[in-house]
Amino acid sequence: MKSWATAAAMLAVALLTYFQFPGHTWLQQDSQIYVPILEHLRDPMVLRNDILVAQAPVAFTIYDEAARFLRGLTGLEFREVLGVEQIAARALGVWGLYLMASAMGLGPWPALMAAAICSLGAKIAGPEVLTFEYEPTPRAIALPLVICAVGLAAHRRYWAAEVAGAVALLYHPPTAFPFWVVFLVVLWVAKRARGLAMLAAAAAILAIAASAQAGGTDPRPLQEFFRRVTPLQEQLQRMRTAYVWISTWPPRLLVHHLILAAVVGAAFARVRRELPRDLAIFLLGLPLVGLAAMPLSWLLLEKAKWAMVPQVQPLRGLLFVALWMQFLTAVNGILAVQRRRLWESIGWFALAYVLPLHTVVTMPLAWRTAALVLALAALAVLVARFDWRMAPAGALAAFFAIPLVGDVVNYPQLHTPELAQLSSWARSSAPQDAVFLFPDAGRALFPGIFRAEARRAVYVDWKGGGQVNYLRDFGEQWWFRWQLTMAGGFHPADVAKYSGLGITYVVLQSPGVERAPVFENAKYAVYSLR
Repeated sequence: MKSWATAAAMLAVALLTYFQFPGHTWLQQDSQIYVPILEHLRDPMVLRNDILVAQAPVAFTIYDEAARFLRGLTGLEFREVLGVEQIAARALGVWGLYLMASAMGLGPWPALMAAAICSLGAKIAGPEVLTFEYEPTPRAIALPLVICAVGLAAHRRYWAAEVAGAVALLYHPPTAFPFWVVFLVVLWVAKRARGLAMLAAAAAILAIAASAQAGGTDPRPLQEFFRRVTPLQEQLQRMRTAYVWISTWPPRLLVHHLILAAVVGAAFARVRRELPRDLAIFLLGLPLVGLAAMPLSWLLLEKAKWAMVPQVQPLRGLLFVALWMQFLTAVNGILAVQRRRLWESIGWFALAYVLPLHTVVTMPLAWRTAALVLALAALAVLVARFDWRMAPAGALAAFFAIPLVGDVVNYPQLHTPELAQLSSWARSSAPQDAVFLFPDAGRALFPGIFRAEARRAVYVDWKGGGQVNYLRDFGEQWWFRWQLTMAGGFHPADVAKYSGLGITYVVLQSPGVERAPVFENAKYAVYSLR
C-alpha cells in the first residue's frame, strides 16, 4: 500500500471512529472542566468568579497552550480546534496499531483489519478510562500518540518514536509515563541513549510552560510533592471519585482485569515467534505496568496516603491490558485464518470483539450480545478467507453493527434546544461577572454545559467536583458550597440566603419562586436575586 493510500486509510478509520463508533462528545465529560479553563486563560475576565478556574490543573501540560495557539491561528472556536486535534491524534493512533501489526509480518490489508478492530475502543471498568476517549481532553491526544510511538518503535524508528512519546508526555504526563517506563527498557536493550535527551527536553518544556503559565492555574509547589491525603480529602475522593481508590472496586473487577491479562499472555505466547523484539517488550511491559499499578496504588494511596496518587491515577495504566488484548487476539485471528484454522480464528476474533460490547467479562453475557460477537467473528473469517482485500470491510461492519444491532450507546445526548437557549440568553444578557446556581439540578451534568457555553460562572455543580483528586483547597470549597446549596435539594425558603453568597441568578427546572422570571422557556426559568 502506497504512503498516500495508507494515510488516507488511517484518516478514514479515524473519521469513522469519530462520527460513527465509538464516537465523540462535547461538554459531557471532562471537557466541561477544560473548556472553561481555556476560556478563562484566553480572557481572564471570563468566569473570574467561578471556583472551577481559580486553580486549574493544566500547568504541567501544553494542552492549553496548543489549543489557544490554534484558536488564535485559525480564528475557530475551541470546539473546532480541539476536534481537529482529536481526529488527527486518533489517525496517528490507528497508524500505530497498523504499524504494530505490520511489524509482525502482516500484509497491508490484514494489518488494517487488526487496526480497525482495535479502533472500536473499550471502556476500562474500575479506573473509568477509555482506549478511545470521546472528548478532546489531554488524555485523548496523548494516548493515540503513545500507541503511534509503540508502532514506530516496533519498526525500530526510534527517533520518531521518541518524538511521538515526548509530545504525548507534553500533553498528558500520567498517560505517557507507562510508555516511557517500557520505552527506556527498549532503548537500553537497543543501546540507544539518545531517548533520554528527548525525555529530558520534554520535561524541561513542561517546567518552562508551568513557570510561564498565565493566571488562573494551579501553582502547586514542588515541596508538596510528598504531601499526604487529609482525612477530608479521602472522604471527598471516596465519595466523588471513588475509582482512584482500588478498595472501593468490587472483586469482580479485579478478576476481570486478571482474566484479560491471562488472555494477553495466551495470545502473546501464540504469536511470540512473529514478534520483533521491541514490540514484544511493549506488549509484555505495558500490561505488566498496568497490573503492577493495582498493588502499588493500594500501597501508596490506601496505606501511605500519598496525595500524588489520585493526581497521577496509575490505575489507568490498566487500559493497556484491554487494548493489547484486543490487538493480540485480532492478530491471532488473522494468523489462524492464514493457517486455515477455522474454529481457532473464530474464537480469537470473538475475544477481540467482546470488549466493545461487554465491558466486564465477569458479568453475565446476554445471549443477544454473544450472538453478535460470534456473528462479527464469523464475518471477519468469511471475508478474510474470500479475499484479504475485503478483510478490513469485515472489521468496519462492526462500527455499524455494534450500535445498531448491539444497542450499545456510549453516551447520552445531553444537549437540548432549551439549554442552548438558556446559555445564549445568559451570554448575551447577563453581566459577565454574574454567578448562576442550579439548586434543583442535583448531580445532572447540564450546569457544566451551561458554564462553558454561556461563559458565566456556576456557583457549584457535581461535575466540577471531579477536581477533588487534584486540588485540596478546591475540594474543601466545593464541598462547602455543595452542602450549603445543593445537598438538600431546592427549597423556596433558601432563596433569601443565595444573594448573600454572591449568587446573581437562580435557574430552576420547575416553578418554585414567587417572583417573575427574567428568562423562561419550556424547561428552565431564571430568577434574578438583584
